[in-house]
Amino acid sequence: MKKVFCVGELLIDFVAENQGSDLSSATEFTKKAGGAPANVSCAISKLGGKGVFIGSVGEDPFGDFLLQTLQDEGVDLSLVQRCKTFTTLAFVSLAEDGERDFVFSRGADRELSYDPALRKGFKGQMLHLGAATALLGGPLETTYNKYLFDAMTNDMFVSFDPNYREDLWRDNEKQFIKKCMPFVEKSHLCKFSQEEALLLSGTSDVHEACEVLHKVGTQVITITLGKEGTLVSTNAIRKIVPSIPVKAIDTTGAGDAFMGCLLYQISHLDSYTMIEQDAELLFNMVKKANIAGAITTTNYGAIASLPTKSQLENP
Repeated sequence: MKKVFCVGELLIDFVAENQGSDLSSATEFTKKAGGAPANVSCAISKLGGKGVFIGSVGEDPFGDFLLQTLQDEGVDLSLVQRCKTFTTLAFVSLAEDGERDFVFSRGADRELSYDPALRKGFKGQMLHLGAATALLGGPLETTYNKYLFDAMTNDMFVSFDPNYREDLWRDNEKQFIKKCMPFVEKSHLCKFSQEEALLLSGTSDVHEACEVLHKVGTQVITITLGKEGTLVSTNAIRKIVPSIPVKAIDTTGAGDAFMGCLLYQISHLDSYTMIEQDAELLFNMVKKANIAGAITTTNYGAIASLPTKSQLENP
């Protein structure tokens, strides 16, 4: 089983539960651990995999809480950095269908510095890059790009999730697209929401989006379509893999659960090229990842709602 190094943000989600979709009217918030790459590392570890998180948190009680949460899930925290900048916060409101509205207060996540010594442990392993805040400038963006280069020169399997947040890129979408493209080009696997696939491809149809994004460079594309399932595409095959019906309460972390479950399965393969060469293997992996994502929506909070191996096998 390979290690999966997940690079990006770890933050506090203050969730306005049962407050409707408007943050301006929310009065009560519940503290939850969050951050897309951190969620992915937890999803991998909770299933029994080797999730390693690389990120930065503040030297404050929120940072303590976040690290304890990841430690409780079995995540390897040996590469986490701490700094004097306050821990990043996100305020999240939930609509009745579980969809979210975000406001960020950015802090320590941007301060992650590059460590060239990590290259020695990268050889033949896996790297997951979640980009919610990673492309917003600062040391994190520089570090992010350097780890992509290290992965390419150390025979790593690379996955990328743009984690587009409209509030962070308002009136600057072209810059977001430009910054994402090198990662789409160099990654073996890209996971997109429907919105992200259409945005990055400049198309109005997910099948056309796949054509464009394959031409950019990525070999395997997954586009999550909510309750409809996931569109899976390689240069040879394309199919919508169905999900399971659930009553969604909170969609926070569903995509991360999907990604973590998929990477967990890939980490057991002798060669990542198997997912390109064996369509049924890929479809079955995505089917299981869909179940992981669906289960996560049935409770509040991303990490707390991630499925265990037994829950995944008996949904």
